[in-house]
Amino acid sequence: MAPPTTFPANFMRCYSTKPGAPLQALKQKANMPSSMSSNGSQSPTVFRTALRSLERIHEGKVRDIYAIDSETMLIVTTDRLSAFDVVLPDPIPEKGRVLTEISNFWFGRTRHIVPNHLTERAVDSIVKDADERAALRGRTMVVRRLKALPIEAVVRGYLIGSGWKDYQKSGGICGIALPPGMKQAQRLASPLFTPASKAAPGEHDENISFADVEALVGAALAARVRDTAIALYNFAAEHARNRGIIIADTKFEFGVDSAGQLTLIDEVLTPDSSRFWPADTYRVGTSPPSFDKQFVRDYLETLDWKKKAPGPPLPPDIIQKTSANYLEALARLTATA
Repeated sequence: MAPPTTFPANFMRCYSTKPGAPLQALKQKANMPSSMSSNGSQSPTVFRTALRSLERIHEGKVRDIYAIDSETMLIVTTDRLSAFDVVLPDPIPEKGRVLTEISNFWFGRTRHIVPNHLTERAVDSIVKDADERAALRGRTMVVRRLKALPIEAVVRGYLIGSGWKDYQKSGGICGIALPPGMKQAQRLASPLFTPASKAAPGEHDENISFADVEALVGAALAARVRDTAIALYNFAAEHARNRGIIIADTKFEFGVDSAGQLTLIDEVLTPDSSRFWPADTYRVGTSPPSFDKQFVRDYLETLDWKKKAPGPPLPPDIIQKTSANYLEALARLTATA
């Protein structure tokens, strides 16, 4: 989906932070290489890429995808931010690098559960232009081409978001009945697999039943997706809980290779695909603060906006706070318990 505002090729926008600002402190906490120059200015953010040496085959809400050959692709995670399935006009500094680093962190730690789409190829062996490599640093993955499954594998551990709205209307989520009297943000007795359809660009994803998943991909593969998604959630939730983060819910995407092997693709357990709550401020009965883009959604809910493109601009303080949230999620998740 093209962003609502058109920018030139290789467009970048810069945001400055004052020395000692939260972004820099969180980078140091996360042991991340700083992108701050000696004068305190921040490296440019990347809204859209236009590599001259590769063919761009897809532009998603956040990622630009380029063909390398018949077997592999280059995924570039930009600093674009989407909310309510609309790409907003303002990029979030550091977002693309944070999403890439968190995904790589989880890909490396979940191979015992399911293989993933990463290859061993380095982007420097593919993109030769020095300026392009500089813009891509820390935000790329070289991945295998796979057949993506037409579903989003959502796992919920807590009653929040659209699941809470569904429960208020029907007493359950995606046709799964829940006990009466549950409260917002309450922990579920066990994680629920509540899949969603993949909507066309500009449309909203819709919750579907497990029977719908079976109809789309077959009963056997549907069961593998469900069981694998829940196993991934349980593994990650325990890891995060030991570092002061509650993973309220998350979504996974899967593909299959030519042999039919289920494979984890796209991003995994990031602030874009998950709802992260600080454990020390979690309270049942309210919508907890979060380390993800819910902060932006909450701001947008205060505006007179119909949740359709074009999206509204974000104030500088919202941009900086959102960037800081992403960086803190990285710092906490990758910290030693």
